[in-house]
Amino acid sequence: MISADLGKQLEGFVAKLVAEGRYNSKSEVLREGGRLIQDREARLAALDASIARGIADADAGRVRDLDVVFDELIAALEQRAGAKAG
Repeated sequence: MISADLGKQLEGFVAKLVAEGRYNSKSEVLREGGRLIQDREARLAALDASIARGIADADAGRVRDLDVVFDELIAALEQRAGAKAG
């Protein structure tokens, strides 16, 4: 069992959520908060891994010239716009 002092502001917020019927109990609010933090941490870990892969690719020379990438992107968007118009 975890006991935590949320402070006046958070305690009031949690109590309001329960009083308004959004949650059945303070514990339910705190569990939801824990799940949201868990999800955020997982997304941050995935982002960190993606950044690490990108840095490794750059360090290994697996890069493309930005102007070439932009030109390809613009051409693809123009082609898509033309296909929708036609």
